[in-house]
Amino acid sequence: MIQFFDIYKQDKKIHKHLLDDIIKLFKKGDFILGKPVSRFEKNFSKFCGVKYAISCGNGTDALTIALKSLNLPNNSEVIIPAMTYCSTAFSIINANLKPVLVDLSKLKSTIDVDQIKKKITKKTKVILPVHLYGSVANLKEIKKIIGKKKIYLIDDCAQAHGAYDDSLNNCKKRIGSSADISCFSFYPGKNLGAYGDAGMITTNSKKFYNIIKKIRNLGSDKKFMHNYVGLNSRLDSIQALVLNRKIKNLDNLNKKRQKIAKIYLKKIINKKITKLNYSKNCVFHQYVILTKKRNKLINLFKKNKIQYGLHYPKTIYQLSALKKYFGNQKLKNSEIIANNGISIPIDPNLKKNEINKIIKVINNL
Repeated sequence: MIQFFDIYKQDKKIHKHLLDDIIKLFKKGDFILGKPVSRFEKNFSKFCGVKYAISCGNGTDALTIALKSLNLPNNSEVIIPAMTYCSTAFSIINANLKPVLVDLSKLKSTIDVDQIKKKITKKTKVILPVHLYGSVANLKEIKKIIGKKKIYLIDDCAQAHGAYDDSLNNCKKRIGSSADISCFSFYPGKNLGAYGDAGMITTNSKKFYNIIKKIRNLGSDKKFMHNYVGLNSRLDSIQALVLNRKIKNLDNLNKKRQKIAKIYLKKIINKKITKLNYSKNCVFHQYVILTKKRNKLINLFKKNKIQYGLHYPKTIYQLSALKKYFGNQKLKNSEIIANNGISIPIDPNLKKNEINKIIKVINNL
């Protein structure tokens, strides 16, 4: 079986160190917002090149907390891409705001910047691009659209740990440092994954930092002093220990993903397959290809014991929980990925013979 992603194999070398770390933690009893958490926040802010990093319970909470920190009027509009994980939209609704959808660019996994302009109204308060599959949205052009308007830029970086902002040409600026606020998930399957749920919010604003730090801890930074109606969304020390160990190897693993993606780009040759255009420094959380013969390819993968994924089989407006918010929208480029997209293995530790087998099966479709 060629696994989609083998986290055990990827992290095997650090398991002994992690167990030693956890035993020491048990002795100290430092389980919630402790020293390992503070250390990871510092390590992650340094990694991203951003002033502040505030940990939280998960990526969905990261988005919700970020939006709540803006203190916007109810039903203020937040522009997002129509193809993303449900969390992007759910966080907006849970913050009492209104999601507004924009299609993806053709054969890309990122929001169509030109379409954003058409969706801006007087109620627009946030533009929230998603760096889907690790491909980076054009933040420079989005900032130009915002200009001097009173609109915040929050980016969903849940699939783009370690990616660089391509829109800044040769500038080595990491995702997580370019927007007003950036949000990350460390779900186990991410490029940087914990062994449970975990999230992070980054910002260069001291004002937002102080507010976010309180909101994630029931509106408080001092016991029994609650300044906001906050969330109980605190990163635990065990997950911080895991992430502190794993962040050291993130760039190396991302380079391996990029190397595999280059092989796929070069060697997948089949008229029934369409490849997406990924950003220059994409970190390939997923490698998605398009085919109208998806069911046939799925059967071939099953027959050849190759795991696969669908990211995602429905657009945001097609999800049953969200249909009432969007009516009968139809956004062509997002639907093409929903209907024809299939994620193939991009595990950084795939062997050469496994990569060749995946390519051979695809080319024989």
